Amino acid sequence: MVFKKKDKFAVLLSNIANNLKDATNYFADYKLKNVSDLKIFSEKMKEYESKGDSFVHEVIKELNNTFITPIEREDILHLAMSMDDVLDGLEHCAALFEMYSITNADDYMVKFVDALRNCSIEIEQAVDLLSTKKLLKIRDHAIKIKDYESKCDNIQRQSIKYLFSIEKDPIRLIKYKEIYENLEDIADSCQGVANTLETIIMKNA
Repeated sequence: MVFKKKDKFAVLLSNIANNLKDATNYFADYKLKNVSDLKIFSEKMKEYESKGDSFVHEVIKELNNTFITPIEREDILHLAMSMDDVLDGLEHCAALFEMYSITNADDYMVKFVDALRNCSIEIEQAVDLLSTKKLLKIRDHAIKIKDYESKCDNIQRQSIKYLFSIEKDPIRLIKYKEIYENLEDIADSCQGVANTLETIIMKNA
């Protein structure tokens, strides 16, 4: 049994995926020019995160009220929560930018965010496929997400190596290192979504 096109869980999971993609696009496209922009940036990401939380709560409520679900309820919940982990990471990263007053994203941060944007696109497309019977097509998206996560591993190694070779200010070094690590954590959360999707394929295809 898989999701029907208008199944309430398919709609809720799509809402979470769409909100995640919108949040990632905002995160990637927002132009930081001065410190006052950081507050706007952080607050808007918090709005996306709160909206995502409300969708997850709706999923939990519906799971508690539904006797038969299209796939195992644990898998529905795990998929919702794993997508929410990505959004939580993005919101936390925006808060770090504000906390540390960083208005200039360097090339490594741009590469990270570009990969994360691509992950969010793959996640949205994969979740949309849940409402069809073509579950095996989801695997292509899961593989791409894992490829982007692997790229982020490399970006993290390069960024920290470069940071320690050129940065003389220990405070600045700590700030940038934490942001690089946070961005890699978000990529790991994207991989968590891919793993959940693959579990759903394995059980239902």
